[in-house]
Amino acid sequence: MIVTLLVSTGAPWEAAALGALAGHPGVVVLKRCVDVDDLLATASAGQAQVAVLGAELAGLDAAVVDQLGHYGVRIVAVATDDEVARAHAHRVGITAIVRSDQVGDLPGVVLREPAAPAPTVVPPSPEPQPDSGRVIAVWGPAGAPGRTTTATAVVAELARRGLPTVLVDADPYGGAVAQQLGILDEVSGLLAAARLVTGGSLDERFPSVQRQISSHLAVVTGLPRPDRWAEVRPGVLRALLERARQGAHVVVDTGFSVERDPALDQGVRPERNGLTVEALESADEILVVGSADPVGLARLARAVSDVHELLPTPTIRLVVNRMRPSLGWREADVRTMLVGFGSSVGIHFLPDDQPAVDRALVAGRSLLESGESPLTRAVADLLGAPVAGRRVRR
Repeated sequence: MIVTLLVSTGAPWEAAALGALAGHPGVVVLKRCVDVDDLLATASAGQAQVAVLGAELAGLDAAVVDQLGHYGVRIVAVATDDEVARAHAHRVGITAIVRSDQVGDLPGVVLREPAAPAPTVVPPSPEPQPDSGRVIAVWGPAGAPGRTTTATAVVAELARRGLPTVLVDADPYGGAVAQQLGILDEVSGLLAAARLVTGGSLDERFPSVQRQISSHLAVVTGLPRPDRWAEVRPGVLRALLERARQGAHVVVDTGFSVERDPALDQGVRPERNGLTVEALESADEILVVGSADPVGLARLARAVSDVHELLPTPTIRLVVNRMRPSLGWREADVRTMLVGFGSSVGIHFLPDDQPAVDRALVAGRSLLESGESPLTRAVADLLGAPVAGRRVRR
């Protein structure tokens, strides 16, 4: 007996499909779901083995297919005689497809056991290949410690060295990379990438989600409004970063919070802080930015604890931003305060160089384009310092 879920969207073929399934003695239709979210919630109960749905179902992407597989539910898609719908189903990983004028064959397809996959040898997780760049996540606690300013300064320095570099704005609380660099972009690169990942065409169309700033620097702009974070499904940012790192270094400007929502089924529905978590999980190195004042350093300490709880062996550097003499302490004093985080953690200081930051912001340019300054020299020193170990990417 096969227990089946049918996703009902009002398509003309659904009545015939329901009749064919319900009339077969080997099939039980457990529920008619109304959309993808209802389907995932029902499948999570573990009572169904097959989901029958339209190939053009809104929200159907590779992440949904993977999650249903995790629940032990395989998919049978019904497609009109439309090559676009059928191609989309294949791209997101659906192999069982029935034409809409042949839904009488559905019970046989539902009852058919899927072919056993050929045995494969899983190689050990490799280090990035020589032509593959590293992913650097620029993260930090709440309180505007200077994440975006640091991220844009880092990519500008990498590009100055002749390294192909991509800056990705993945801040779910309102990214400001486009505004800071003077980019007038009507289409969000991040949302465009989300649509391409859903359609399975990110690889070939990746150049279309970038804005080329210089010969060595491209930008994937962020959310146009903070409330649109829900349009970026789990797995989208990870896929974007993996594609971007092919032949380029990638710097990700993130949000501040990594708190997870315990009420959500993680990995299925969008989660606002999930973008930041994905960025940190995908990174080879994390720059944890905190301001040099007492409040900022206390937040920085908590942030380091948070990242160690999130990741087993992170490679991190502490970036103490806006260091200034008026605070009354030296770099050696701050190092002493932060030394408890371990000898493998690098500690770097960026000076409080407000004139350089103001020039860049007003002109809509990177710090380097606005002229050399103590801050640009400090960023160059940061990137020139050796990394204490490398975290194995998962």
